[in-house]
Formats: sequence, structure tokens, C-alpha cells
Amino acid sequence: MLIAKTFHDVPSKLDNGRPIRIFVISPVVPNYPQAKFPGVVCFSEIYQVTGPVERFAGQIASQGYVVACPSSYHEFEGPDAIPYDTEGTDRGNRYKIEKDLAAYDEDATLSVDLLASLPNCNGRVAATGMCLGGHLAFRAAFDPRVLSSVCFFATDVHSATLGKGKNDDSLARVQKGNMTGKGELVMIFGKQDTHVPREGRDLIRKTLEDAEVPCSFLEVQAQHAFIRDESSKGRWDAALTRSLFTFMMEVFDRTIGRDLGPKVDKGEKVEHVC
Repeated sequence: MLIAKTFHDVPSKLDNGRPIRIFVISPVVPNYPQAKFPGVVCFSEIYQVTGPVERFAGQIASQGYVVACPSSYHEFEGPDAIPYDTEGTDRGNRYKIEKDLAAYDEDATLSVDLLASLPNCNGRVAATGMCLGGHLAFRAAFDPRVLSSVCFFATDVHSATLGKGKNDDSLARVQKGNMTGKGELVMIFGKQDTHVPREGRDLIRKTLEDAEVPCSFLEVQAQHAFIRDESSKGRWDAALTRSLFTFMMEVFDRTIGRDLGPKVDKGEKVEHVC
């Protein structure tokens, strides 16, 4: 499916009020100008919307989804991508902590609002992201409008360094039941990812399962940033990325790709049979 790219500068009410630029990549079906598609918010890593993020989003769009990619650091600088070098990494990591937690959540709300307002989006929305973006996709699942979230190596869910004062409350909100029954979650981690050690992955898994959040938890033989096809420091695994992309699209196709009507839980038990 063909795709087209545009952007929207959306006003922000927080901090310095600078607008957030949200890039939108849309499917294009020739001769069907009124076609509507489900939407996906694709959150970026600490480098904003880079080439790898745009290509990842473009692949989703080409499957028949309108994809919104917010520029997460609009309070600090323009929407351009931050370089994958030492200075850029330091800058992105600094912004990650300096940005208010409420501002991250507003970015997610504005992105979902934008998708819902677009004439080519049917209002059914999911989220995904990598690294910082994986954590933001995790938090987006608190929004009842987000019907599924697929999170790649969501480091900060464990390390809790997101926002001023390092006061991220993602797991605490899960424990309070704020994510229970609101959608389907997928967490994907590399077992050799030093950013999220085993105890961190165990904590995330236990917290989600104790709160009865519908979640698939995948741990694969890979390092951090293994889906980034540029400047991955030798960690990019194209074959594994392709496999997990297919897994992600199954979740999206099932949860937002079609309208199943309201969910009805009949409380049926799974039979213990061979």
C-alpha cells in the first residue's frame, strides 16, 4: 500500500506552550479519497523522529494504518531528529529527565486527539514505540481510547527516570488498577539488554500479571535497540525485527483493524484438557 507523509503543529498548554509537531504517515489507496483507517501513535526513542523511526512507522502505515509520530522534545528544541552521536545521546537523555511527566502524557493525548480528528482515521487507535517510546506507548495504554500497545524495550518502566524528579508512576498506576481492562499490552525485551536487567523485567511482568492486565510478555535473544536499522552499534537484528513486526501487526489487526463491537466478559473458565 502506498503512503504519504505530512505534519501538524498542535498547540500545547503546558510548560512554554510551544506547539508539538506530529508527523503523520498515511496509507494511500488510489481512487478511494474517502477511505478510513485505524490509527497508531508511534513514539520515538530519545532522538525524536529519526530515519529508523520514520521507516518503522511507514511500514505500519503501508499495512493500512494512519500513523502519528510526535516530536517528544518540543519544549526544548525544534522537531528535527537528534543525531545518533555522543552529544545527541547526552542531549536526548538530559531532555528525557527534564521533561515533565504531565507533558509526556499531554503529548500522548494530543496525538490520539489528532488521529481521532483526521478524516482518514476511523478513531480506533493503538500505540507502539521503542526505548523511551516503548515507555510512552506503555503509558498511552492508560487512555481508554488506546485499544492495544506494543512496547519495544521500554527501559524507563523499570528504571523510573522519566520526568522531572525521576518520579515516574507507571507501575504504581498499574498496581492501582488504572490499566486493568483497558486494552491489550505487549512488552518486548532483549534478554541481553543491559538497560532492563532481569530483575526489572521480572518486576514489570509480575506487576502486570498481579493487576490482571491482558499482556503478552516476550523476551528474545537480542540486545538493546535491536530493531533500529541505523547506528545501532552492531545490535540491529533484521530477521528478528521482521518476526516481531509480524507479531505486532497481528495484535493491531485483531484489536483495532476491525470493529468487534463492545467486549462482553462471560467469565468462562479455560478447560484443562489435552
